[in-house]
Order: sequence, then structure tokens, then C-alpha cells
Amino acid sequence: MSCTWLMSPEVDVNRMNEKSSPSGVKPPGTVRQLQTSAALSLRDLAAIFEDMTTVVDCCEQILVRLTRSEAGLSDITVEALWTTALISYRRCFVPGPRGMGLTEEDVEATGMRGEVVEWHKLLEKLGAHHVDAGATSRETFVVGISQDSGGNANGVAITSAPRPRLDETTVRQTGHLALELSRLVDERINSHQETVYNAARAMTADALSSLPVVPVAGSESADSGSPE
Repeated sequence: MSCTWLMSPEVDVNRMNEKSSPSGVKPPGTVRQLQTSAALSLRDLAAIFEDMTTVVDCCEQILVRLTRSEAGLSDITVEALWTTALISYRRCFVPGPRGMGLTEEDVEATGMRGEVVEWHKLLEKLGAHHVDAGATSRETFVVGISQDSGGNANGVAITSAPRPRLDETTVRQTGHLALELSRLVDERINSHQETVYNAARAMTADALSSLPVVPVAGSESADSGSPE
């Protein structure tokens, strides 16, 4: 299991990835799992942040590939990235058991200009369509009967019309909104992180040692292959 190291608020409240940890910062010897309300809320926020980051990453990749699609290359990858972005975005607004999900008020709080809430609603609608097992996001189909010169039926015709292609403006606006929302979530993570840390500091060493070990890459317990 990978791990995002959380620094002591006394040193630095910012989160950092283990791959980019500054020199002199050692990974924890052992990580213990917390099941407190604050810890679970922090976990929910971390998942939301990851989803919003995924939206931003997908939009960046789509912009690179749109030019290739215009050149005649397959746009299946673009469709896959866009679907992932929409599903990830929509998931961030599910309230969840602890109410950490984002809301329309959060969208407004980004301070972005224009009809940002309406854009958000459109993204949610598109996300719902992309997870609908009974619908296709690529084309619409119509079945008809062809007629001969005398007006009589002489065959079955199945026609299809492609849906509008994804455009650069749509992708850029979506990526921008996701980026602003991820910043909002990041602030909440920092606040919850400090709350969780302060509560853990009040626990005794014995109480902490009684908690389940979380195996993470780079920790002493993971490297030794034993839970302790």
C-alpha cells in the first residue's frame, strides 16, 4: 500500500507524497489505523481530493489528445478519459455517511465567474448519462423502413448519428472548476489533519500500539514483513 506522509503540524501542516519527501524527512516507523469520526472524515476528504485530481489529470490528457483526434486518430481514449472525469466528478458530490461530499455551495465558493453552478449541474447530468447502462454516449440510433419507387417496403434501415464531439472549451472549463474545488478540499484536509493529530497526541503510547497496523511502502513494519 502506498502512503501520503502527513507531517506533524508542529513542523509543516502540508501534505507530501513519499516520492517527493524532502531530504531529512523520514517515513514513519509504524502507521496505526484510526477509526475515530475525525479520522474517517479525513479519509473521506482524501478520497474526494483524489477524485478531483483525477478530473484535472483527465482533462489535461484530453486536451493533448484532441489535436490527435482532429488529425484522424481514434478518439476512444478521449471518450474513456472524459467518462472517467465525469464519473469521478459526480462521485465527489455524494454526501457520504459523514457528510463530507461537496455541495453546490462549494461550487459557488470557488469564486469562479459565470454560471458556474449551471455548469456543475450539466457535468452531473452528463455523469449520470455516462453510467447509464441503457444509453450510449457516442451515437443515437434510429430504425426505419426503406421504400421502393412504388412506395412499398423493401428493406430495413438502421441509421446512426454521432453525438457532438467533445470540444476544448468544455474540457478547459471542467478542468478549471475541478482544480478550484480540489484547492477547497485541500484546505479542509489540512484542518481535519490537525484535529486528528491533536487527538492522537492525547493518547498514550500503549493505546496507540493497540491499534491495527497499516502496511505502507517505506515504513519499517512493511520493510520487515512483520506487523510490529
